[in-house]
Amino acid sequence: MARKRDIIIAVIIGVSFVLAMGFFGLMFIGMMSGESDFEFASLGGDIGVVEVFGIIDESSGRRWIRQIDKWAESGSIEAIVIHINSGGGGAAISQEVYDAIRRAREEKPVVAAMASVAASGGYLIACGSDRIIANPSTLTGSIGVILSFHTAEDLLDKIGLGTETIKSGDLKDVLTYTRPMETEERLMIRNVVMDTYEQFVEVVAQGRGMEKEEVYPFADGAVFTGLQAYNHGLVDTIGGFREALDLAAELAGIDGDPEAVWPYERKRNTWSDLLGGVLGQVRRAVDEEFSGPQLMYLYK
Repeated sequence: MARKRDIIIAVIIGVSFVLAMGFFGLMFIGMMSGESDFEFASLGGDIGVVEVFGIIDESSGRRWIRQIDKWAESGSIEAIVIHINSGGGGAAISQEVYDAIRRAREEKPVVAAMASVAASGGYLIACGSDRIIANPSTLTGSIGVILSFHTAEDLLDKIGLGTETIKSGDLKDVLTYTRPMETEERLMIRNVVMDTYEQFVEVVAQGRGMEKEEVYPFADGAVFTGLQAYNHGLVDTIGGFREALDLAAELAGIDGDPEAVWPYERKRNTWSDLLGGVLGQVRRAVDEEFSGPQLMYLYK
């Protein structure tokens, strides 16, 4: 009887071990696939397309930068279209995507095509291209910076939870949620926000061939339709994705109808795809929690 029980226990342990190893294996695949979830067509076409869709964060931004760099290096791609449907995101990563577009312009023409939304960081990215096309009803603009953080001192007082902080300088724990912000801290953060704002204005002025003084009236965070943005000189023309392809072909000297090519998703099994998505969300939440408040070029 005891021997039979031992066998059953051994089987249960063995099955549990196999299931655990399979689960962690899928987790590993999901995590790795989040860093390299696309490949490039070897034969290509005339115009390489990069879809900047959704929030601009470290994960998505790095993926788009790799795509832009790949199209810039490809001998079979003669122009690039950046298709944007984004309300922006992190200021620093938005600037890095913008820089990647500027580098690509040294190799071949780049056209930005705005979809439903190309605001704040989405607009900053567009300013890196040779030409910007917007739909009449595109929401764009939102030139500005935002930095948000939570405070919880009242809640902590109610539950009787206190925090002791030993710091090397008065400003070391700025933006902590355990106490109100001091006047000196608020001034410092305001200066940081305004410096980042000036960087945005400079990008717009450079990209649109305007003086900074000409940009300021449109740089108070306001959003515009594509048609309004065209009238303000913030975009070059009104049209859609098809027109963007035609313009890119014209700038590249491509005869006939241009052939567009996209990076294609690598085929993955359902479990890996599901776990990769869940783990990606968890990772972003953890990164946000431990990296602290971030400067955002974000329409919200």
